[in-house]
Amino acid sequence: MTWSPYYIGDGVPRDVELAPPPPWRTFPRHAMAMQFKPPEGLVESVNAALHLRRPLLVTGPAGSGKSTVIEQVANELKLGTVLRWHITSRSTLTDALYRYDALGRIHTQRLGQAGGVDDIAPFMQLGPLGTALLPSPQPRALLIDEVDKSDLDLPSDLLDVLERGEYEIPELARYQEDIVAVRQWGGDEHHDIQRGRVRCSQFPFIVMTSNGERDFPAAFLRRCIRYTMSPPTVPLLRQMVMAHLQIDIDDAGPVRSLVEEFATRLEGGDSLAIDQLLNAVYVITGTTAPDGAARQHVVELLMRELSRA
Repeated sequence: MTWSPYYIGDGVPRDVELAPPPPWRTFPRHAMAMQFKPPEGLVESVNAALHLRRPLLVTGPAGSGKSTVIEQVANELKLGTVLRWHITSRSTLTDALYRYDALGRIHTQRLGQAGGVDDIAPFMQLGPLGTALLPSPQPRALLIDEVDKSDLDLPSDLLDVLERGEYEIPELARYQEDIVAVRQWGGDEHHDIQRGRVRCSQFPFIVMTSNGERDFPAAFLRRCIRYTMSPPTVPLLRQMVMAHLQIDIDDAGPVRSLVEEFATRLEGGDSLAIDQLLNAVYVITGTTAPDGAARQHVVELLMRELSRA
């Protein structure tokens, strides 16, 4: 990495060549399974969820590595590509199970583009949860990210599907054909669905993340294995930095001081994300990294407390 003032602020056009990005900011994105270091108790929680076929609810502050847990588990157990359902206040259970473009189907029929054949398949796609519940020889991996951002009713709506491991697509149950090949989430692969009913053969490995911004119903919590991310220790932070950046940390060097300061601020209640620490270390360890007042200014910029604008 090379720290260079690409932007001078003089308005003069110039040719610049950007340095390579940090490993976690390369695109297309790749899983950070090898770099993730599970905190104490997480391995036992994951194994309990796998044994009991229950979702794992991981609670912790933003940037604490909650969503990386499933990437490492899926990589180690060869569960395939992780399916992702990012929750917003508008998320619904139906959208997570399947998507049906009724207007598109009507429009195609009116224009006569279907050649007189009423085919529902092109207008149907399974959602991330719907795909995770398809029959398969091994469990699929599903991330339900920031479930605490959902509408108040969504956790309760999930209960029946997660308990029974099956769901129905009413539009296919009423359709004239018994079997319809529906496109799965995240690709072009299709699955034959009979009479609109989907039943899993292996319950998926599900990780739900929460920032702890709301409480959940007891009925929902008792169906989950729960784990709360604890503040990372200095040794764990050092391992994370070395794993991500492939560097050795000098016990008396600036990186060690930065790691210790980060841990101290976390213990003091500051809202900070681990990627802020990684960003700061990446900048100050470059071949032409800023020094003196410039370095201090950049570190302060990158390590600003998250609860403040």
